[in-house]
Amino acid sequence: MTTFALVGAGPGLGLAAARRFGAAGHRVALLSRSAQHQDNLAAELARENIHARGFTADVLDPASLTEALREAGDTLGPIEILQFSPVPRGDFMKPVLDTTAADLDDPLAFSVKGPLTCVNAVLSGMRELGRGTLLFVNGGSAVRPHPDRAGTSIAFAAESAYAAMLHTALAPENIHAAQLIVPGAISPDSAHSSPEALAERLYGLHTERKGFRHYAEPLPDPQDDAPWPSPFAGP
Repeated sequence: MTTFALVGAGPGLGLAAARRFGAAGHRVALLSRSAQHQDNLAAELARENIHARGFTADVLDPASLTEALREAGDTLGPIEILQFSPVPRGDFMKPVLDTTAADLDDPLAFSVKGPLTCVNAVLSGMRELGRGTLLFVNGGSAVRPHPDRAGTSIAFAAESAYAAMLHTALAPENIHAAQLIVPGAISPDSAHSSPEALAERLYGLHTERKGFRHYAEPLPDPQDDAPWPSPFAGP
């Protein structure tokens, strides 16, 4: 039995993804800053006969990420799937003309150093298994920069470049890296961007293993001046 490791475990997309991968037979490692949130999610998943356990880590603390993923692999079994989808802080989303160099420190640490640390922590185990999947979830600003969200636009673009390089470099080793872009808000009422629909899409990226970048739904028309929501505004 192998493990699905979720970095950014929460009650919306995180729980839905944990439920979907757990239902497929994987044990679930829930990584977040809050042990109480982890316990609540693990208890809910246990009612569905999904074996889940929480591991406390902060995306801005590489040592805690490395230790949590090591412990998860030792406790639950080798990590076959890693999903990186933590929610960025609101202060990452300043307008571009109000953004200073210092304002980029945490967004880049969050979206570049965080996933790089996670991948480095799980890669040797995936190589031993002979297979693995790395899933990255980003908002639309990863591919179309938004001037009101400079920090995430810059950091998501860098994360996208890193993940795309992984897709190419690891394909010969049967380790698949894929990115899911969620242009709009994650909402229970959305046909394509509800937590359940996104979880099913992520599971499909893992099983079908085709291509790098995928979209939950089309990006808004660039000629439309109306503001488009962040996917992280929803549950």
